[in-house]
Amino acid sequence: MNEIMIKTTEFAGAHKTNTSFLSPLERRLAPIVLPRIPLWLETQHLTMLTLVWSLAILLFSFLAARNIRWLWMVSLMIVFQWATDHYDGKIGKYRNTGLVRWGYYMDHLLDYFFLCSILIGYAFILPEQARFQLLLMLALFAAYDFSTFLAFAATDKLKISYLKFGPTEFRLALVVINALLISFGTKHMISGLKWVNAGAVVGLVFLVYGTQKKIWELDMKGRRPKVAVQAEAPLLEKSYVQAEECTY
Repeated sequence: MNEIMIKTTEFAGAHKTNTSFLSPLERRLAPIVLPRIPLWLETQHLTMLTLVWSLAILLFSFLAARNIRWLWMVSLMIVFQWATDHYDGKIGKYRNTGLVRWGYYMDHLLDYFFLCSILIGYAFILPEQARFQLLLMLALFAAYDFSTFLAFAATDKLKISYLKFGPTEFRLALVVINALLISFGTKHMISGLKWVNAGAVVGLVFLVYGTQKKIWELDMKGRRPKVAVQAEAPLLEKSYVQAEECTY
């Protein structure tokens, strides 16, 4: 009996490209933090904690609609989510847990839940006329995610930062926004959302243009010369005729 050899290849989603401002600092912290994470806290636990932080954000945002100082608790949940989300995959590699594909799927799915909890939370706090801008913001950030994962499928490279701005910088911006809301109220937030969305549209245009250009170049590199294709056609036709003759 012939043995069937199955070749396993390393999952490309296990490696992320992050060139954000804070990524060098995060890389320096990793060797210090990873050995100190308790042994009972595994990669799957850290990943699933994003669901806990997201639900807590919804709760504290609902309370912040009555007392804006509850936003400090929202910011604390954002910090907690950064910690568990940042180290879930790293602790898996450090301990060789092996949940690479599961982690890729659940991590990015729960990141979307986290984003939704933030925007729904702001909808509790901000006036009703701001909800269109929040809905538009959700659509724009979803477009960034779609572009990222479609580009990963086409290139086998997972890039999670653009123009030196990555997930950590995004969370830091949320903490700053919460501090501004607590200090100055919500009256300037609506106009601020318009500018954020306008910037997101411009960034998305540049991202899509640059990404499709790189994918186009990959296709062109993989394309066979037209002369070679024409030369192969008679050979294929001859082989087909010989195969037909052998059947009689």
